[in-house]
Amino acid sequence: MNMISRFVRDESGATAIEYGLIAALIAVVIISAISLVGTNLSTTFTKVSGKLG
Repeated sequence: MNMISRFVRDESGATAIEYGLIAALIAVVIISAISLVGTNLSTTFTKVSGKLG
């Protein structure tokens, strides 16, 4: 019974899962931002190339 109560009170696994979810969310935001910047940069270079040519 003592072992079960220690298992229920142990929150170290929950903390690790929370940190993993936060890291995954940050990665998704970074990937989205880089993709958006890349698209805008490509559009800008296409416009400049069109004006030069």
